[in-house]
Amino acid sequence: MSAAEVGGVAHEGIAGEVVAAEMSAAGLAPNGETADGTASAEMIGIAVTTGSLGALDVPATVRGATSHRGIVYAEVRGFRPLLMDVHVPFGATGPVPCVMWVHGGGWEVGDRRFTPPNWPVDLLFGSLVDAGLAVATVDYRLSGEARYPAPLHDLKAAVRFLRTHAEVLGIDAARLGVSGESAGGHLAAMIALTGDVPRLEGTVALGNVGVGAAGEGHVGVPGVPGDAGGGPSSAVQAAAILYGVTDFTAQVASLGLPPGEIPDAPEARFLGATPEQAPSVATAASPVTHATSSAPPMLLISGDRDSVVPLDQSERLRDALLRAGATDVVLEVIAGADHCFDGVDPAPALATVVTFLATRLHTAQIPKAP
Repeated sequence: MSAAEVGGVAHEGIAGEVVAAEMSAAGLAPNGETADGTASAEMIGIAVTTGSLGALDVPATVRGATSHRGIVYAEVRGFRPLLMDVHVPFGATGPVPCVMWVHGGGWEVGDRRFTPPNWPVDLLFGSLVDAGLAVATVDYRLSGEARYPAPLHDLKAAVRFLRTHAEVLGIDAARLGVSGESAGGHLAAMIALTGDVPRLEGTVALGNVGVGAAGEGHVGVPGVPGDAGGGPSSAVQAAAILYGVTDFTAQVASLGLPPGEIPDAPEARFLGATPEQAPSVATAASPVTHATSSAPPMLLISGDRDSVVPLDQSERLRDALLRAGATDVVLEVIAGADHCFDGVDPAPALATVVTFLATRLHTAQIPKAP
């Protein structure tokens, strides 16, 4: 099912993940790995990302983490296996909160392993681990494979998987957060705002890998609401949304494209139609539609010069959440930043993301189940 890596040594399957975790807890460092779980330069992959040459790989581990790579969290007939990597702080003495990261790429390209090329390699994931948080990076079906709501269903399945296998992974099933950038920010916002909407759960992985309908291996999580069958919830306890689309109708209008070109926009390919052609689909896929007073703590962060997803998109979701009565909504505007925080040093903005998630998840008070 997966490969857990400590010092570049892969241990296959969930059982292998336990082996790797036990090795870490015992302070063992195979292949000359340092005691804090980091690998030497000779033992890690080299990150190379170019549009024409493709990508080789990222470092085998996140600094300071035990890394479980290539976990198959779901299989959908006719599609590639859906994978995640989980990076857990090295030497953690108990279950730690976990942030699920959703990559960007216009819903049509991207990979769980990579952050935008203008961000220093490992800055975000390493900083989250340094803050005592595990990080689960997740692949999902892209628009050339399946249209909305398929990617949302995939990611909800990933949240359920994390809850089901929290104990073996060393994460706290009651303290899960989500974050993503651009298209991943849109999907992260949808996850955060629809955790209690059964019609949007989908059926990905239900009845598979321990997550199924009632009587098919569902595992309830104390203090976290589940579905009617007592299974794990896809709800999260905090979210950080980096310049994500929140209102498809307004977003497509902002592109200023001639009508004939609108169907070629990434938004239209993701939805399978333009907002004008399918207004109900555009509305259902827009996070602003799902703003409620029960929204988890949410950070919205965007550059004021974003030429791809305007700042207005973050403002729209903030306003919708406040109107609905949400109590913990923060809008952070990065002066001078274009999309992906291009044009400025991304480190301060990413530090804001890490601080928000660490503060909310480490102090999350989860009510006991009735």
